[in-house]
Amino acid sequence: MLSFALLAIVAVGPNSPDLTGAWTAKVQFTTGAFATTKDLEFLLVFNQGGTMTESSNYDAAPPVPPAYGIWRKTAKNQYQAKYVFYMTKPPAKFEEISSGAGWMPAGRGELLEKISLASDGKTYRSTMTLKMFDQKGKQGETWKANCRGVRMRF
Repeated sequence: MLSFALLAIVAVGPNSPDLTGAWTAKVQFTTGAFATTKDLEFLLVFNQGGTMTESSNYDAAPPVPPAYGIWRKTAKNQYQAKYVFYMTKPPAKFEEISSGAGWMPAGRGELLEKISLASDGKTYRSTMTLKMFDQKGKQGETWKANCRGVRMRF
């Protein structure tokens, strides 16, 4: 009876791994202001159910919160992720910090990533498009990037 139950679990399991889990990614922009940046890294968490969170090693310059978004499977080992982060601008004068103004909103960035997961589920390669929007929602520059992701493991 036990062997039959184990066979049933394997039979209904996924045929290929998905993105669910935590990842590190090397990101190299080919256009835009970050094209000269050679050490950009993302930490990403793809949650079961299709939501995700991203943070980078440049989130503190200038301070920005993590990006939040969604992801979905588009074909075997192919995925798409869309996530948004908000940008800030520094205060015009140091005195503004002590009066409570501090860093203020400066727009948002919207990332669209097309991901190809390796058949073993341990790595991925992707292309990314970043669209920049000002505080009023007007689209500005569009940047392109290539990424290499590695699943986090103990």
